[in-house]
Amino acid sequence: MDKSPPLAMVRVIPLGLTLSSFLLVTYVLCILFGLLVPDIFRMHEAWAPLLPGFEWLTPQGVLFGAIGAYGYGWYIAVLIVPISRIFNR
Repeated sequence: MDKSPPLAMVRVIPLGLTLSSFLLVTYVLCILFGLLVPDIFRMHEAWAPLLPGFEWLTPQGVLFGAIGAYGYGWYIAVLIVPISRIFNR
């Protein structure tokens, strides 16, 4: 029997931490992937318009990108939880 809470019971903080961690890990994997493959396969052109301050392989750019990726997870959680509760009523 599934013991997970119904969607209406999803809380912002666990979802925010989950999504933010997922996006941060994905971001780091994309950076590592970009270091290992030729230029044609790199993903940094896709990240640049989505993450303000992101610059390929500068410490400041990578840090801003990580902060942006983590922030997007919270942004999604803060919007999804209330919206899902409204539609579950």
